[in-house]
Amino acid sequence: MVGKDKMTHDHDHTPIVASDATPGYYEVMEVAMRELLAEKGLIQPAEIRKQLEVLDSRSPQLGAKVVARAWTDPEFRARLLANGRTACEELEITFYDDTQLIVLENTDAVHNLIVCTLCSCYPRPILGLPPDWYKQKPYRARAVKEPRAVLAEFGTVIPDNVEIRVSDSTAVVRYLVLPKRPPGTDGWTEEQLASLVTRDTMIGVATIELDNRRVQ
Repeated sequence: MVGKDKMTHDHDHTPIVASDATPGYYEVMEVAMRELLAEKGLIQPAEIRKQLEVLDSRSPQLGAKVVARAWTDPEFRARLLANGRTACEELEITFYDDTQLIVLENTDAVHNLIVCTLCSCYPRPILGLPPDWYKQKPYRARAVKEPRAVLAEFGTVIPDNVEIRVSDSTAVVRYLVLPKRPPGTDGWTEEQLASLVTRDTMIGVATIELDNRRVQ
């Protein structure tokens, strides 16, 4: 992780998308490798299918649930900031890989932005698949060099007196932004609070707006 308008990395991955076009080199290699592993008994088609079903079951709604709980339960929030993965597991959100999750809290003084400079490392167990723009080179390069300009292009203008910290995900460490809770939401249920939280606010490219008031 890094200081003001700066940052911290290493890596792998990207999903293969099915298409009606002639299979490309990597798609052919993936099928060949999968069939070879199955033939040698190292992995079975049922395991692959189960893993795909797990991936399909993940969405930003899981992350929103975590954020809402952190807003309403100070002790859970403390555990979440200390160890994101174990805190999420308290809510029965399982991690199907060996990655660790670091949760970064937005404050009046700091706004956090997440990127993966080398590929598309992303907290998939809690947010699902990353958006296309997250994987594209312009975002991966510019988020580090000019985060304020990139955020402004998303419609997110961060005051000059607020520090922007850019955190670079790796193959083993993923990040999640804990946005600030909007004022005026005292007494709201977790479900109501979760409805305010979007994928982009948990990546850090957006802020939460309530009654025309923007909240980091």
